[in-house]
Amino acid sequence: MKASSSLSTFICITLLTAASSLCSAQTSYTITDLGTLSSHGFSWAHGINATGEVTGASSGGGGSEVFLDSNGTLTGLGTLGGSSGVGNGINTSGQVAGYSQNSSQAYRAFVSNGSTLLDLGDLGGGSAVAYALNDSGQVVGSAVTANGENHPFIYSNGQMTDLGTLGSTSQEWNSAQGINNNGAVTGTSYDAKGNFRAFFWSNGTIKEMGALGGDWSQGYAINNRGQVTGIAYTKKNAQAHAFIANCATCKFKDLGTLAATGISWGFGINDAGVVVGRATTQTGSYLAFVYSNGKIKNLNKMIPAGSGWVLLEADSINAAGQIAGMGMHNGQEHAYLLTPQ
Repeated sequence: MKASSSLSTFICITLLTAASSLCSAQTSYTITDLGTLSSHGFSWAHGINATGEVTGASSGGGGSEVFLDSNGTLTGLGTLGGSSGVGNGINTSGQVAGYSQNSSQAYRAFVSNGSTLLDLGDLGGGSAVAYALNDSGQVVGSAVTANGENHPFIYSNGQMTDLGTLGSTSQEWNSAQGINNNGAVTGTSYDAKGNFRAFFWSNGTIKEMGALGGDWSQGYAINNRGQVTGIAYTKKNAQAHAFIANCATCKFKDLGTLAATGISWGFGINDAGVVVGRATTQTGSYLAFVYSNGKIKNLNKMIPAGSGWVLLEADSINAAGQIAGMGMHNGQEHAYLLTPQ
């Protein structure tokens, strides 16, 4: 039986309206300005946990200090005695990991214990930085060894362990950037040829992950399913795009960009495989993105119009889909929290 033309039109419009409403419900966010620790300062958000607590850095006292935002209250956690500090990751217990200068202005990795920042030590070379931690309190980052090399580390049960490299020489930077609740780690290491590559480390073994057909890649975050995101170069190193790779197969999926000739970085990934990061526009400026359901989307098109925000970077996403990052709010550099509607 064939429907009449008017009935077909009605059905079509109804279905399109329902689809549009569903799409809108899935892709819109409320935005919260996390503010700053000083009246004329800046703030950046880097990490978010399962309950929506956020950490990052904000200006204060002539430099920057670590902050914790919990239930809408922004609290400064200070530094290790130096002029700057940055919170990079936060777990479900509210522990924060990051790095700070100490009183000698050396960079040191830390984890918080309440409002106190605890120096995690180093690998013998006097400095270290931390980028992530898991719910067990294991921390990862990069530390200088006794012979002056930068190596990725994992800090667990009061001890910092060198994860090794992919064969790099002494002048190259190697770092662990992400860790999941199974203790699996991703990051970046140089190989013997001088190429930087994303790596996967688990149970004492470090493995090179590959790229998108090019020579270079970096791993920034890993979820509990073993999926890694970061940035990788395409064939002939023509472009650099955000990716998702499964650690078991190391098969890379290109997430694309917001502009035909742009660059994209994947900075955060949740267990649903939703990725957030930043991408360049045709003019080279940065915009925050989210990748889900096979598409890369400009987050600036998914917040209320006229908000005064330009979202420049999305750094972390939790299981509820909340996103923490940094943007310009009415011309000021502020940390933000996005919550799906």
